Parts: sequence; structure tokens; C-alpha cells
Amino acid sequence: MRLGAKVPNSGPYPTEIGIPEMARVLEAAGFASLWVSDHVVMPETVASRYPFAADGLATWPSDTPYFDALIALALIAGATERATFGPAVLVLPLRHPVVLAKQAASLDAVSGGRLRLGIGAGWLEEEFDALNVPFADRGSRFEEWVALLRDCWTGRPDPRPSEYYDLPAGVVCVPRPVHEIPLLVGGHSKAALRRAGTFGDGWLGQQSLDALDPGEIAAAREAQQQAARLAGRDQETLQIVLRIIDTAGRSDELAPRLPELERAGVDEVIVDVAWDSGEPAVDYGRLADAT
Repeated sequence: MRLGAKVPNSGPYPTEIGIPEMARVLEAAGFASLWVSDHVVMPETVASRYPFAADGLATWPSDTPYFDALIALALIAGATERATFGPAVLVLPLRHPVVLAKQAASLDAVSGGRLRLGIGAGWLEEEFDALNVPFADRGSRFEEWVALLRDCWTGRPDPRPSEYYDLPAGVVCVPRPVHEIPLLVGGHSKAALRRAGTFGDGWLGQQSLDALDPGEIAAAREAQQQAARLAGRDQETLQIVLRIIDTAGRSDELAPRLPELERAGVDEVIVDVAWDSGEPAVDYGRLADAT
């Protein structure tokens, strides 16, 4: 099981400690992957249901500063040498697909092929409203954007008339990525799991340490694999990455749970570390010993 860690790109740490410094510390500690989160704007009052809390309520204040995910990844790319990095997850329908393709290819090229993209359809309707993107169309827009990204990464995409975006002929998109950038689909809905198996490279789920559910993971794995089989794809190549929240300073509680998560099909976990009083190297060692 690979061990990844969240590099906070929201709250006070990006300015108090610095995103590059946190990335360097986590890579030196041994973490194999580094991840950031994504919101462009937040409403003053969140009316949308937050899908990762039992009560449906967002778990952070709306005025928490979020530093842009792509800029944070650029800082991580420049500060590290080995760890892969990516968003967990980027709200894909809110991004211009050709601009995002350029940004992602640039990050992958300058890092020697270390980018992995966690992408989701989004849940916060107010954020879509603020960016003038129809919330009701987010699923079909998500699927179209995935195809556009991969077309652009060929360097010379074919013209693509489509429902939401018409890519004209004669477009050159360079630099190209160093490798085929993995697309990990986030979300726990049936649609998200279908997309993960049908055209994604895996699924990026999220659970709290206080409510770990290996049974849900196993069911998600089966749903993803079934979608892959129906699409004629190799189901064995698909990954499962699990973002585990509420883990800062609690590696001693998480470590004993890793074997059962691995048995359920988890290939990689993303954890938090405590920056005020914790020691990332100690957390990594404790978790690594359990895998």
C-alpha cells in the first residue's frame, strides 16, 4: 500500500509554514504522494449538502482561505524530486478544459511525469452559480471534459464539436505530458463509480478515520470493476485511493486499520499530519510498519 499525505493549501499553514516547505518535509519523511484540495469560491452560507458528512454539513468555515490547487501543485513540483502529486479532488466542470489540459501537461513535463489528477463532478451548487456553470449539467460536462483533456494531451487534438465546447481544427497543444496522466475519479455516487470504471484510471474515495468502512470500499471496488468489464477495459489496472480525513496526530489509531483497508482493495491512502505538534517522519514510520 502506498502512503500519501495532504499538503494543506487551505487555512493558515500555506502562509505560516509554506506549501513548498511542507511538501519537502513530507517527501523527506517518506510519503510517496502529495495531495491538495480544491475550491475556487465558497458561499457565505452553504445550503448544498456536503456528501462526506453524515449530517450533510460542511465541516469548515466558509471564510477559510483556499489557495488555488494548480498553483499549489506547481509549488510542490518545484520543491520535491520523487513524490507524485495531484488534487484530491479538482472540481473538473469548473475549469476550462483546454486551459486545464495546458496546466496539467506543464506540471507533468516540468516534474518528470509525477502528476496524477483526482477529478470530481462537484457538490457545491453555490460555487457553480458563482462561476456561471450550470450545476445540473456537471455530470455530462465532466465526461466531455475528460475526453477533451486526453485529446489535448496528444499535442494535436482532432477537431471536436460537442455539446459544451467546440475545439476547432489546427490546434497545437504543447508541451505534451511526459506520461499518460492518471485520472482518478472522486465521489461516492453510482455515477462516480461508473465513470471511474468506464473511463477513469481508478477511484478516489473519502472516509473519516472515525467512520472507516471497508465494506463500502469493497462494494465500490466491485462497482468500478463491473463498469470496467462492461466497457471492455482491464479492471485489474484500476486503482483505489482513499483519502482519510480526521487523521492528523492519530497515526497510532490509523495504523492498525490499514491491513483491513488493503484487503478491501485500497491501493493507497492519503492522510493528514499534525503540523503544530506532530512529526511527519514518525507518522510515516508508524504507518509504513503496518503495511
